Amino acid sequence: MNYEKIAEILIPDADIKPLEYYEELYPERALEKGAEVTRLAPSPTGFMHIGNLYVALANERIAHQSGGVFYLRIEDTDEKRKVEGAVEVIQSSLKYFGVEFDEGADMGGNYGPYYQRQRAEVYHAFAKDLIKRGLAYPCFCTEEDLEGIRNYQTENKLLPGYYGEFAKCRDLTEEEIIANVKAGKPYVIRLRSQGDVEKKHTFRDAVKGEITVTENNQDVVILKSDGIPTYHFAHAIDDHFMRTTLVIRGEEWLSSLPIHIELFNVLGFKLPRYGHNCSIQKIDGDVRRKLSKRKDPEASLTFYREQGYHKMAVKTYMLTLLNSNFEEWLLKNPETPLDEFKYSIGKMGKSGALFDIVKLNDIAKTYMATLSAEETFDFLREWANEYGTDEQKGYFVDRERMLNILTLYMGIGGKKRRKDFVCAKQALELIAWFFEGSFKPEYTYKLDSVTVKKILEDFAAAYDHADDNQGWFGKVKGVAEQNGFATDMKAYKANPEAFPGSVADVAEVLRVATTGLTNTPDLWTIMQILGEEQTRARWNAAISAL
Repeated sequence: MNYEKIAEILIPDADIKPLEYYEELYPERALEKGAEVTRLAPSPTGFMHIGNLYVALANERIAHQSGGVFYLRIEDTDEKRKVEGAVEVIQSSLKYFGVEFDEGADMGGNYGPYYQRQRAEVYHAFAKDLIKRGLAYPCFCTEEDLEGIRNYQTENKLLPGYYGEFAKCRDLTEEEIIANVKAGKPYVIRLRSQGDVEKKHTFRDAVKGEITVTENNQDVVILKSDGIPTYHFAHAIDDHFMRTTLVIRGEEWLSSLPIHIELFNVLGFKLPRYGHNCSIQKIDGDVRRKLSKRKDPEASLTFYREQGYHKMAVKTYMLTLLNSNFEEWLLKNPETPLDEFKYSIGKMGKSGALFDIVKLNDIAKTYMATLSAEETFDFLREWANEYGTDEQKGYFVDRERMLNILTLYMGIGGKKRRKDFVCAKQALELIAWFFEGSFKPEYTYKLDSVTVKKILEDFAAAYDHADDNQGWFGKVKGVAEQNGFATDMKAYKANPEAFPGSVADVAEVLRVATTGLTNTPDLWTIMQILGEEQTRARWNAAISAL
């Protein structure tokens, strides 16, 4: 077999340079000893799973803590899955959550291009070299041929794949190969595997520790019929020439690890360290399952932006999933920037991170409670401008009024900060009743309509918007007494049958008529924010609705 001749026929790419050229083009990075080069390498599908943020945070922390480099590579070898604008989605989504790249797609850098489809020349050079060395060959099998092999293996309960006796094109003669090419038969290039599945080796996984790996015996495709590489082949070449030192990826890639080990070996490249993290899971009834982009809206990073979770709350929560010692560190260092936490790949969970929306909400509430009214105003307004309704955007026209509302809801200035706000969407829904366009009350009173009407009319007659809180409550008590309600709670509790209710019941009537709700922050403050005209208009509307 004249492998040189076959290589020229199969890959006649005139742009191919000597292999040494690429080593000089992409030299070892000038980094300090111990500096890690990590990457995120998604497909441009337009969907960003929360698992992407999970892995991106781990890779970013490891690279930057060590003085290394974190880059973005787009693995676009599957043209059918490509979505326009997907790269912008990846970059903007991660940047929003505080994860930034040092180099990569659409950013530049000395190790690009960072799109795999733009690196065809490099892949062809190494595929051609493998053919010349007898380590790769053309496969002319049709889809029907491959389907027949799969069916036979399934029926006979054999290991699936293209190997051994099932590798029909592995031992084609030079004449057969040339004849097939001349006949215009489409072909792929396959690795001629040197592995033996009977042989097993111990592999040190950066996350899981020591694991057992079986040698690869699959003659996997390395170049598809259109000359575009498969993921297996492209990632090996790219990780070498982008000088990646550590690859953290999902455990679904563990089954491909033997292929990758063999590819690095036949290519003559040093294998980077691999760490396979378990998928993010959730409890669904009695079942613990993988967080699904089809079933679970919280699987998408878009969900957190659309709901308006503060980016720092999400990042904080993700760090609790990433490292087992993070929460302890956070308790001791509540004011310290998160980037000062020393992330450790060795403390990643080996059994899978369990996503808990309740815990995320608790962290979000706690974080929002640390913000000032001004910071909250800016955060909510930014969210409303991007995701809110026209009505919600209007909430921010009167800055002073909105700041008063936020101060009330957050308990700013009180003895204890309130934790009412989880995310922007929920926060704006929570305060919507302050705004006339969003005020759609469903009046629910404990008392009969005649009594309710009398209380509202009596209080409206006594109300003075200039009263302070004490004077205001004095008038609430006066109306209560005027209508036979107990103003002394001890007396009411001692003999409740003697009264139609207490002053608390009168206050609740005023609360429902003013806000449409039975539970709100301080009612006097609410009336001050609404203003006298709007407050009285609401009482009149409540009376008319009786």
